Amino acid sequence: MTPNQRKHDSHELEGVKNRRSKAAAFPWLRAGFFVLACGLTVFLLSPLPREIWRKISEQEVEPAPSPQEQIAAKDKEEDEKQPHSASEDHPASPDPDTRKLAGGGSLTSSLTLLKGKAASIERKSEESYTVHYDIRVHMPEPIKSVDDFKTLHPNVISVLPGLEKMLPSAEVSPFFYQLYKNKTKRLKEKSGKFNELMTRHNFFDCETILNLKYPSTGRRVLLVQAEMDVVSDGSDGDRLPEMPDRVVNSSHYQPMTSYGWKKTGTTPNPLIAGWKRRIAKADAEIALSSTKKARKDWLKSRIKKIKREIADMESRSFLVADYDPFIVMPINMLLDKRDKYAARVGDYAVVIYEDKIYPAIVGDAGPSFKIGEASLRLSKAINPQASSYSRPVSDLKVTYVVFPRTADAFQVPNYQKWYERCSRLLDEIGGLGEQCKLHNWEDLFPVKEKEETAPSSQETAPTSPDLPEAE
Repeated sequence: MTPNQRKHDSHELEGVKNRRSKAAAFPWLRAGFFVLACGLTVFLLSPLPREIWRKISEQEVEPAPSPQEQIAAKDKEEDEKQPHSASEDHPASPDPDTRKLAGGGSLTSSLTLLKGKAASIERKSEESYTVHYDIRVHMPEPIKSVDDFKTLHPNVISVLPGLEKMLPSAEVSPFFYQLYKNKTKRLKEKSGKFNELMTRHNFFDCETILNLKYPSTGRRVLLVQAEMDVVSDGSDGDRLPEMPDRVVNSSHYQPMTSYGWKKTGTTPNPLIAGWKRRIAKADAEIALSSTKKARKDWLKSRIKKIKREIADMESRSFLVADYDPFIVMPINMLLDKRDKYAARVGDYAVVIYEDKIYPAIVGDAGPSFKIGEASLRLSKAINPQASSYSRPVSDLKVTYVVFPRTADAFQVPNYQKWYERCSRLLDEIGGLGEQCKLHNWEDLFPVKEKEETAPSSQETAPTSPDLPEAE
C-alpha cells in the first residue's frame, strides 16, 4: 500500500512517519506464556501440591452435636455472658423453675450460688449444700351472708327459704377455723413427703360452717357447706348376716360406726370370722423363731385390739353404710361438750343437693382435718356413680344442716321415724320451698325370718358414744 493509498488518520501528526516504540515490537505475549508454563511445571514437581491434596481429601463433614454437647455449649455460653468473680457472691438463678404437682399445687424452685471456701472445707460443712422450701397456702374466708349464698349456692336459699331470716345474724363456727388449722398442721407434718401431702382439692373441702338460729322458734342449726366424700363402713349381724368375702377379709374395712346399739338378735356379726382369722395369722407369725421381738410386740398389741373389737361386735350392732343414710362429722366437734351448736352422734340432719333433700343422722366420726362425708347409701342417692373410690360431688355444692342436741336413744334405724322427725325440725326453721319434698328412704336390707329380739326398753342412750381417739 502506497502512502497515497493509506487511509488518512485524523489523529496522526503530519511530518511524523513512525511513532511506534521499539519495545512494542518485542513478543511479550509469547514470553508470558512461557514463564507461566515453567512456573507451573516447577510447582507440580514440588511436594506442596501433594500436601494440599491430602488435606482436601481428608476433610470430612462435621457431625451434628449431641444433645449433651448442645447443653454443655449453652451452659458455656451462659457462663461467658455472666462471668463470676471469686471476690463476690454468685447471684441467684434468674429463672426459677415451676412445675405442677400431682396433688394440684405447684412447686417453684431456684438455685442460689454463694461464695464459699475450698471444696475440701465445704464438703464437711452442713450449711454448704442445703435445700429449703416453703408451702404457701391461701387460707379461705368463710361465706356467711345472704348475698354470698345467692351468688355461690342459690339453690340452698330456694330449698330453705328460712335461711334469709337466719343468715343476717349468722356466726361463723369456731370449728371452721379449727378445721383449717388442723389441715395446716397436717401439711406441716407431711411436708417432707410429697406423695403424702394433702391435695389442693382436699385442703379446700369446706366453704363455711355457720351457727344459725331461727328467730321465731329459737331452733339452733349447724350449717356446713362442703363437698361429699364416701364412707363405706359398718356391720350388723341382725339385719345383714352375710357380707361379701372382699369385705370380710379386708384389712381396711371398719366394722364399727360411732352410732351403735345393743344387739337384739342372735345372728353373729359376719365380720367376726375374718377378725378371728387375723388373730390366728398373727399367732402363727409370733410362733416363728425368725420373727423379731419388735414385730412380736406389735402383733401382740394388735391382737388385743382385735379381741376388743370382736367383743364389741358380739354385743352391739352398727350402721351399715351400704344401706343406712348417715353423715360423718369431725371427731373434735363430736367430742366438744361446750359448744351448743356442735353436732353430736345421733343428731338429726338433712342433706341438700340441688333441689333434693334427704333426711339422715350423724352416724360416725371422721378425721379432725376433713369434713363433708356421707354413707354410700346417701352418696348413691345423690349420684348413682358414687363408690368407695369415687365421690358423688366434687364441688362445694352440698349443704349439711344438722340440728344439734336432737339425738334420740340409739336403736335400730327406723327410716320412717327419721323422716317424720326431720320434717318437724324443718318446719321449725321455716319449712321447705315450693315444690320441694323431703326424701323418704326405703328399707333395702334383705328380708330374713323374724327372731326373738330384746324388748325396746334396752335401747342405748346417746350420752356416751364409742368414739375413736381424736385426730
